[in-house]
Amino acid sequence: MSKVVSMENKNESQMVVNVERIMQMIPHRYPFLMIDKIIEMKVGEYAIGVKNVSINEQHFIGHFPGKPVMPGVLIIEAMAQTSAVLVVETLGKEAEGKLVYFMSIDEARFRKPVIPGDSLHIRVDKQQSRRNVWKFACVATVDGVKVADATICAMILD
Repeated sequence: MSKVVSMENKNESQMVVNVERIMQMIPHRYPFLMIDKIIEMKVGEYAIGVKNVSINEQHFIGHFPGKPVMPGVLIIEAMAQTSAVLVVETLGKEAEGKLVYFMSIDEARFRKPVIPGDSLHIRVDKQQSRRNVWKFACVATVDGVKVADATICAMILD
């Protein structure tokens, strides 16, 4: 039985995954933690993460002076971290703290710049999982407009 975690549908078993819980689930920390919360999740199927983009982030110092743009590789990283949270929640407590490594990034497309002040929503849908290898279709949006998409494959290890 799948459990849905959503802002609209909160009860004792259904709640938003906040940043403190995310940091228990995956090892990333500032300045490389690329998701602030999970706003919706159906365990084993999909998750929607949010990254609130701030001008205070270090990469904006050099990318680009006078015209800050979030690097595409960091959008991909936000997709990977959202996927990792879904993997850990799906596998349960025994998966917490394990590393999820990239194996491949396919068909990545960047369609519109992401800038400070944007709220980046990252939806990851599990396409398949076999043993410790997982594949996800990922789409990032800002205000409902697609800004990036990719297919990623990752492996979870002890």
